Amino acid sequence: MPEKNRQNRQTVKRALLQPSKSPSMKGSDEPEPMGTSSIPAQFSEAELKLLQVLVYQECGMHFDERRTHFLQDRLQRRLKECQLDSFYSYYRLLISKEGKAELARLLENLTVNETSFFRNKAQLDLFHKHILDDLMRRKQAQRDYSLRIWSAGCSTGQEPYTLAMLIADSLAYYYLRNPQSVSMPSPKPLIPPPWKVEIIASDISYSVLRTAQEGIYSETQMATVDYSYRLRYFDKVGERYAIKKALKEVVHFDFHNLKTEYLPQRNDVIFCRNVMMYFDEAEQKRLLEKFSRCLNLQGYLFVGHAESLLALTNKFAMVHRNSGTAYQKVEVTV
Repeated sequence: MPEKNRQNRQTVKRALLQPSKSPSMKGSDEPEPMGTSSIPAQFSEAELKLLQVLVYQECGMHFDERRTHFLQDRLQRRLKECQLDSFYSYYRLLISKEGKAELARLLENLTVNETSFFRNKAQLDLFHKHILDDLMRRKQAQRDYSLRIWSAGCSTGQEPYTLAMLIADSLAYYYLRNPQSVSMPSPKPLIPPPWKVEIIASDISYSVLRTAQEGIYSETQMATVDYSYRLRYFDKVGERYAIKKALKEVVHFDFHNLKTEYLPQRNDVIFCRNVMMYFDEAEQKRLLEKFSRCLNLQGYLFVGHAESLLALTNKFAMVHRNSGTAYQKVEVTV
């Protein structure tokens, strides 16, 4: 047995044999609801390690000692919400059949769903002005008029809706430069034929996916959206802004856990920004291997501006222009 697995098993054993000081089990296998005053102020190193192992096995997220305080805080919140007074009671809930919903809520609480429209302008300019043009030229030459984009870790939807707006703009401009013989229906559709665009937007949090699906945003959330985009792609509803129906139809939201193998295939572009930072190096390498399989030949991958593929894979080549960075899938010859 590998040394790391042996250590994890020993940690599990210690944590289960040494529950927190205020156990609520009292001879029963079922967690007993308790008052919040007896929730431990701190959890033991063995208990936190046990939770880290469970989270890592479930979704690949890695929490090192620098994030211990964050993990303690989120764990205390969940115990309070579940009215449990010990880590042991909560862990037994998480690994039970009845605890699947609570495990999903815990994972939601461990992610930071920070996002905005048109985030990281340099990257989006690279996508909008260069990569989309390259894709459309290559696809037209092959008589393939489909575009498939995957926004992995889409949070509340601003990223995939931004991509949909940029693609709609690019197709409109592309038709001005390259007139088609196809007759244009009236009224003019958002995605002109023969093109077909599909944006898959996924997240591990059901709550943010519900918000994204609604597609309604406050004035504060719209701060980075200029007037022309608001006019073309949003309807004003009271003090809020709703994504227009035609744009919503381009984006399809779904739950995906990047730890699994069941991920969207045949993508031209994958956006997975500020997600890999949650993973350790081993999981990052596995994830990049999956992304390579999920991309079409010469497809593109966007990661966060503070994230890098350096020393992690040889299956992508960097594309850099005006401070915007992406990675293009390359053929690897053995």
